[in-house]
Amino acid sequence: MKILQTAERVSQKDHSDNYVFQRSLLAYIEAAKLISGNVLEIGTGSGYGIDIIAPQADEFVTIDKYQTGVVHKVPAGKSNVKFMQMNVPPLHGIASGSFNFVITFQVIEHIERDDIFLQEINRVLKSGGKLIVTTPNKKMSLTRNPWHIREYTVQELEQLLLTYFQKVEQLGVFGNKAIMDYYARNKAAVEKITRFDIFDLQHRMPRRLLQIPYDILNRLNRKKLLNSNKELVTGITHEDYYIRAADDSCFDLFFIAEKK
Repeated sequence: MKILQTAERVSQKDHSDNYVFQRSLLAYIEAAKLISGNVLEIGTGSGYGIDIIAPQADEFVTIDKYQTGVVHKVPAGKSNVKFMQMNVPPLHGIASGSFNFVITFQVIEHIERDDIFLQEINRVLKSGGKLIVTTPNKKMSLTRNPWHIREYTVQELEQLLLTYFQKVEQLGVFGNKAIMDYYARNKAAVEKITRFDIFDLQHRMPRRLLQIPYDILNRLNRKKLLNSNKELVTGITHEDYYIRAADDSCFDLFFIAEKK
């Protein structure tokens, strides 16, 4: 059991990640309905989105700071897919006005300079091109995530995107009864842990010092929820999530921003 595997890189193989994985899967499925032409992805992860996005794109370039075995295998069978390893921003070696769409899921909260990140995305988009971005809704976070440099509310992300794009559609990812049941159980479990943080150290300590303890507790909590609610956790699919206009109760922000 890889208990130290960071919960920030969601696995489709670990059943304890299923609640989060299915939500991530939905983002690709919904994006695939919207994209066309040349598409850039920032944040390949384990590569499970490639099979969903590539068939809808003329060219699909996917970027990640890490290389994975999955990424090495998939492009060989897909002539329109290219993988690039780089830290962003900036977007090294990518010409301005190259893409019709940029997609980036659960990445912007990890970027130190989100302003430069968005400037670069705007640069590589063609006129009228669109950015599809997802990120956790700060209002629904159960505790501080020290792996995130920041999180956004609906209003905060809208204001940020409108600095670099002419139009922003504010959508959010919501869940049905099964999802809300899991969320309630997860919230109760997290509160059992955070009640001992009487000095609010989670917000007072430097986030880098909290990353490993957070990861261990997060992984243990997910596995405990799986063991005690196996049918609920493993039974969740992407169809238990849905997208509509964003508000404070959505789990993720799913925003679409258009370049002039």
